[in-house]
Amino acid sequence: MKQAHGRGRAAAITALTAALALALAAGTAQASPGDEIVGYPGPDGLIWIPEQAGSSGFVSGGLAPWLDTFITFGCVGGGTIEVAFHLEDHPDRDPAPFTVECPETDPARVTVPLGTGLRGGFQASVTASGPSTRWGATVVQPE
Repeated sequence: MKQAHGRGRAAAITALTAALALALAAGTAQASPGDEIVGYPGPDGLIWIPEQAGSSGFVSGGLAPWLDTFITFGCVGGGTIEVAFHLEDHPDRDPAPFTVECPETDPARVTVPLGTGLRGGFQASVTASGPSTRWGATVVQPE
């Protein structure tokens, strides 16, 4: 039995490592400080992607059910982004895919409140209308 528990722990660590790698890969195309499309969320942030060009996404976990959850997506550079956000343990509370119009210069931002009682993992995919459309995102749970 102890050996089976070790395999489960190893699988969980492998899955977590993969999720973190995807989240970090999504955030590698950063703008210089102060030029972020979506600003730093502070200690309440679970995900912060200051800037990414083209289509991409992220995965994460660890929502605290006693805190409100908010997602913010912003974009700039013309075109649009289509956002699909999925809560693993609460698919009935997924926001419908939504589109953000991206101005050429000043970023447009949309914040969606998801409420409390959420736990588990989440993922987002962003489909940009073109490879030069830039976007950013945060997932926050303010204390």
